[in-house]
Amino acid sequence: MKIDVPGKVNNIINALIQNGYEAYIVGGCVRDMILGREPEDWDITTSAKPQEVKGIFRRTVDTGIQHGTVTVLMDKEHFEVTTYRVDGEYEDNRHPKEVSFTSSLKEDLRRRDFTINAMAYNEQEGIIDLFGGVEDLNHGLIRCVGSAMERFDEDALRILRAVRFSAQLNFQIEQLTMEAVKKKSQLLKNISAERIRTELTKLLVSDHPDRFKILYETGITKLILPEFNAMMVTEQKNVHHIYSVGEHTLKAVEAVAGKLEENLFSMRERVILRLTMLLHDIEKPSTITLGKDGQNHFYGHQEKGAITAKRILKELKFDNDTIDTVVHLIRWHDYRFVLTPHGMRKAVSKIGKEYMELLFEVNRADTSAKNPAKNKEKYDKLKEAKILYKNILEQGDCVTLKELEINGKDLIEAGFRPGKEMGAVLKKLLDAVIEDPKRNKKDILLEMANNLKGRNL
Repeated sequence: MKIDVPGKVNNIINALIQNGYEAYIVGGCVRDMILGREPEDWDITTSAKPQEVKGIFRRTVDTGIQHGTVTVLMDKEHFEVTTYRVDGEYEDNRHPKEVSFTSSLKEDLRRRDFTINAMAYNEQEGIIDLFGGVEDLNHGLIRCVGSAMERFDEDALRILRAVRFSAQLNFQIEQLTMEAVKKKSQLLKNISAERIRTELTKLLVSDHPDRFKILYETGITKLILPEFNAMMVTEQKNVHHIYSVGEHTLKAVEAVAGKLEENLFSMRERVILRLTMLLHDIEKPSTITLGKDGQNHFYGHQEKGAITAKRILKELKFDNDTIDTVVHLIRWHDYRFVLTPHGMRKAVSKIGKEYMELLFEVNRADTSAKNPAKNKEKYDKLKEAKILYKNILEQGDCVTLKELEINGKDLIEAGFRPGKEMGAVLKKLLDAVIEDPKRNKKDILLEMANNLKGRNL
C-alpha cells in the first residue's frame, strides 16, 4: 500500500526521528490516504514533548501547547505536531479536565474516536493499526475505539461525528456503536451550537445527506431539530405527493446541488441549497388543512417556514449571509412563474437576480421529490422559466431601480422633492419598464414622471 506523504511533512517526521523521538502522521490523513482521498490536513504525532519539538524547529507557534500541540512553520505552510497524550477525566461530555503526556503511541491512539481515525504511519514502519482500522475501512464500518459508550461519554460530539462520517464515506455504523448512539444521544444537549452546526453542515454537503435520517431514527433530531420529527409523521395526501413531508425533504436534500465531484455550485452555494431543502417545508405540519377536494393543503407554509428557518439557523449560529439567503429562498420556493416575458421580468424584480439560479435549482430538487406521475409538466414549466430568464439577461432588460435610466437625482432636477412621492414615482416607472422594456429611456421616463407629479400614488 503506497502512501504518498508530502515532502515537508516527511521532513518534520524525519527531523524528530533523527533527534531520537518517534513521529508519525496520524488520524484522518492516514484514513484518507488509504481510501485514495486527498487529506484536508496533515496531523503529526510524536513522543517529543512540546518544548523538545520547539528545540528542533526554528519557526514554531504555540497554538495549543497546554494540550501538547505546537505548529511548525515550513516556508508558508504550517503543520500541527502534537505530543502523545492521555486524556484525563471528562467533566462536560466534551473536554477532558486535564491531559498528560505519554511515551506510548498505543495510549495516544486508544483515546481517539473511531478505529479508522486511530491509525498512524511513517515511511520507516508503515501503517500502525492497533485497533482494526484498516479492516473497518475495508468493510465500510464506523466503529468506536474500545467501548462506544465510554467514547461518547467522553465527548458527545462523537455521536454526530459517527453519522457525519457515515455520510461522507458512505459507510455503515457498526452495531454496538449504533446502539451507543441511540443510548447516548441526549448528551448532545451539552454540546455547543457551533459544534453541532459544523457537523450538521458537513453531513448535509456530503454525497449521502440522506443519512440525516439516522439522526431521526436515533433520537438526535429531538435535540437539534425537533421540527423534523413532526415532518416525518405528516402525510401529504395530495395528488402531487407520494411521500411524507419528512421523506420528501430528505429526497429533495439529496437531489439538490448534485454530487460534490460535479462542482455544479460553489461550496457556499451548496451549503445554502442543502439547508434550504432541509428547511423549506418545515412548517407544513403546522399549516396542514383538508380541502373540499379531499386533499391536504399547506397554505402559508412558505412564509411561516421562512420565519422558523431564520430562528433555527440563528440558534445554530450560522452567519447572516447564509441565513438571509436560505430564508429568502424558502420564502419564494413555491412561487408560480407566469410564463411570459412580462411575467418573468416581474418575478425577477420581486425575487432578485442574485437568487434566480439558486431558486431554479430549489424548484428542480423540490419537483424531483414529488409524485413522478405529475412531474413532467412541472419540469417543462421550469425549463420555460429558465429560457425566459436567460432572454432577460441577454437582452439586458431592466428589472431593478438601479437599472432604470433615471434616478432620484434626475427627478430632483425635474422639480421633485425627496420623499415618499419621489419613491412612489420611481416604483411606478419601474413597473412601466418591466411591462415594456422599450420605455427605459431617460426622456420617456421624465415625461412619465411629470405626468405622475402631484397624483395620489
